[in-house]
Amino acid sequence: MKCNTHLKINNDLCGTVTTLEEGRCVVTLTTTPEMGADAQELVHGGFVFGMADYAAMCAVNDPYVVLGGAETSFLKPVRVGDSLTAEAVVNETKGRKRIVPVTIRRGQEEVFKGTFTCFVLKSHVLGENKG
Repeated sequence: MKCNTHLKINNDLCGTVTTLEEGRCVVTLTTTPEMGADAQELVHGGFVFGMADYAAMCAVNDPYVVLGGAETSFLKPVRVGDSLTAEAVVNETKGRKRIVPVTIRRGQEEVFKGTFTCFVLKSHVLGENKG
């Protein structure tokens, strides 16, 4: 199965799809020094959130999926060099709306949990399709 959305995403920043099935996606990412927020090498939460968002979008797997909202919890700090795995599963579909829980783990340890509300649009959110 091929990912049909976010085709120009920077995999170094958001992760790489390693498993893609109908309604499910797994993304892996090893954090880099560029993601560090301080001298202790704490990774900025925006990179963790970006990984989760990317996994949710790929689980929906529609060219015109957009994020409408998210409820998230950062459970443990992430450091530069950590290897992360995000799993996203579409668990509810109502018309164009998709509810996608996402969990990110470092090994067996959960570091992030969230529920992403995604919407599948009829066309690109910016009103044009540039491929």
